[in-house]
Amino acid sequence: MSNRAWFYADRGQQQGPFPEAQFRDFIVRGIVRADTLVWTEGMAGWERAGDIPGFFSPGARPASMPGGMQATASGAGGPLSIDFEILEFAGRLLVFVLASIVIVPVPWVVVSNLKWLASRTRVPGRPELGFTGEPMTVIWYYLGAVAAIIALHFIGGRIASLLSFLVEVGLGWAALRWFIANLSSRGEPLGLSFTGPYWTYLGWSFLGALSTITIVGWAWVYTAQTRWICRNIEGTRREIVFKATGLEYLWRTLVTVVGCAFIIPIPWVIRWMLGWLASQTVLVERGAYAEG
Repeated sequence: MSNRAWFYADRGQQQGPFPEAQFRDFIVRGIVRADTLVWTEGMAGWERAGDIPGFFSPGARPASMPGGMQATASGAGGPLSIDFEILEFAGRLLVFVLASIVIVPVPWVVVSNLKWLASRTRVPGRPELGFTGEPMTVIWYYLGAVAAIIALHFIGGRIASLLSFLVEVGLGWAALRWFIANLSSRGEPLGLSFTGPYWTYLGWSFLGALSTITIVGWAWVYTAQTRWICRNIEGTRREIVFKATGLEYLWRTLVTVVGCAFIIPIPWVIRWMLGWLASQTVLVERGAYAEG
């Protein structure tokens, strides 16, 4: 079997052929799951990957990952992955820029892009990831922000600046809760929720803003904040872990910023950065991860 080339079905399309070593890597990364249809020469027809001996058995479990983390080969554990066509992303980015100028279509464009991005994300054990949020929620957030800005304009001074920061952080916290609560799999809600308190989120935001004084310290702050966010996502049987280091976050962000400065490479560097962020987000058995 080790010399065979494998095919798998993704959203009704045939992918492959892939050498078995690469195919097993797809299983570890969650791209190929137990319920994914696969085929290789000699098989009478397409079968579920979980029904193929050796792929999802205990003997096929991968080695431990850095940081004391072990990815499972059961189809329900391992890193996330994300990929999309450059031209499609460039088109959506252009539409978003135009919508931002017009303003009115922004809620619909934002929700459409979130649905698209979710459909391009692969989560181990969660086939056909989706997003069920509605534009009306974005409209209410937007109206709330406008009302707050108008009110703060009449207050003025340092108090207005402080209140503006509190409102901005509050909107970010609410948007994060809204996004996570509306994730779905095969059209059914996942039942996830973000339980991190607003005041803790505010503390992280303040620390992040303060860390910019150090020039590079923000990377470690945002890495730690992302880990905190992952720890406070409830509703999943497995632990969500962000395993990147501050140094990795720093240099990759700098490369992304430099690449975006040249305009043309923007779709490529953003896909590269998003792919890396997804690969650093891993589902593991609860208690199986030890930092360091």
